[in-house]
Amino acid sequence: MSKQAGRAIIVMGVSGAGKSSVAERLAESLNCRFMEGDSLHPQSNVDKMAQGTPLTDEDRWPWLDVIGEKIAEALARSEDLVVTCSALKVVYRERLRSAAGGKLTFVFLKGSQELLSRRMGERKGHFMPTSLLQSQLATLESPEGEAGVVTVDIDATLDRIVADAVAGLTDTI
Repeated sequence: MSKQAGRAIIVMGVSGAGKSSVAERLAESLNCRFMEGDSLHPQSNVDKMAQGTPLTDEDRWPWLDVIGEKIAEALARSEDLVVTCSALKVVYRERLRSAAGGKLTFVFLKGSQELLSRRMGERKGHFMPTSLLQSQLATLESPEGEAGVVTVDIDATLDRIVADAVAGLTDTI
């Protein structure tokens, strides 16, 4: 990625899609800085999700604004950044695009409910319980067809998923 302009990529999808693993590898492949979006949640959001309570828009706005601020700061420094964020709704993605001044690409990790549920069940030490997957899927407004979105099927190895993301990004970077 070019160090002259700075570019931001959000690896998005519902819980269990592999956002963190894919984003870390993608950042390595593209020689970018990686940021875990979940680490920017206020403790109240983490507590709510850990108790099995879905977040509301009101819970998400401050978190999305922090992610947007981090992206804007990186771009102001001409830094390339890969961030994880569920970005489930169009309005959330528009808010993030606005914060980035339009210089934002999304990698949407898409998978079946069965695959996502299995992956969530295999995770250890994550605050998001499997019980919240259904609410996330119900909230998800697919970004497929939106400008600046690369869709990657997650029913593959991590290496293949990252390679597909890099290939898809080639046209947008």
